[in-house]
Amino acid sequence: MAFSNLTSKAILLYDEWIKDADPRLEGWPLMSSPFPTTFIIGTYVYFVTSLGPKLMENKKPFELRQIMTFYNFSVVALSLYMTYEFLMSGWATGYSFRCDIVDYSRSPTALRMVRTCWLYFFSKFIELLDTIFFVLRKKNNQVTFLHVFHHSIMPWTWWFGVKFAAGGLGTFHALLNCIVHVVMYTYYGICSLGPAYHKYLWWKKYMTTIQLVQFIMITVHIGQIYIMDDCPYQYPIFMFIIWLYGSMFLVLFLHFWYHAYTKGQRLPKMARNGVSKDQ
Repeated sequence: MAFSNLTSKAILLYDEWIKDADPRLEGWPLMSSPFPTTFIIGTYVYFVTSLGPKLMENKKPFELRQIMTFYNFSVVALSLYMTYEFLMSGWATGYSFRCDIVDYSRSPTALRMVRTCWLYFFSKFIELLDTIFFVLRKKNNQVTFLHVFHHSIMPWTWWFGVKFAAGGLGTFHALLNCIVHVVMYTYYGICSLGPAYHKYLWWKKYMTTIQLVQFIMITVHIGQIYIMDDCPYQYPIFMFIIWLYGSMFLVLFLHFWYHAYTKGQRLPKMARNGVSKDQ
């Protein structure tokens, strides 16, 4: 009886909470509730941490070079497109980079931002293939907690972002992430072409710097919410989550920078998207 009452209260709370969702996303794929996204992420975590390694235990690693080359450069193209769409739907056409609230109208620009946010959300499912490739190539040492956590938390938190606040200052980190992914996946794509192309990767040492700058810019931009007077952004909780996320990864990458460059230690394999020297 107690469990039944608790379940009923949870359902009522969910129904009350979901009433505030953006009606423009009615009927969009994966947006009816957070449960499909949660199921996909749960399946992903189970496969890359348990089922996948067990299935591959007595098998030879798959040779996926051509597939990975196509995948990496496809992500580059998608990231370029999303960068352009984020710019044209707000960040280069009117946003102030300060208190930019969500436009819930059905104007062409507002709807363009909604579509771009949904596409960015969906791209996080595509990027789960990063880890799938690790498993199929038996690079299990690269399936770290931080890697899986990052790939899991992004689509899950972005479901709520798209469902309730598709636009405004909460999308700045997505714009930056798309720009960084253009650089990162270009690097991964060239790596996957083979050793003959590695001579073109002289800029590898700047990869960590680019990522550090990304997290600094995210943290500084979103931190403005705490010093701006009367900013009527509709969902301040999202600002705190973005700030926490940016700060956490800033600390982790500073730690990485210290050990990789200051102490001169070898770069972790996780920074290479599964591409090792023998490729």
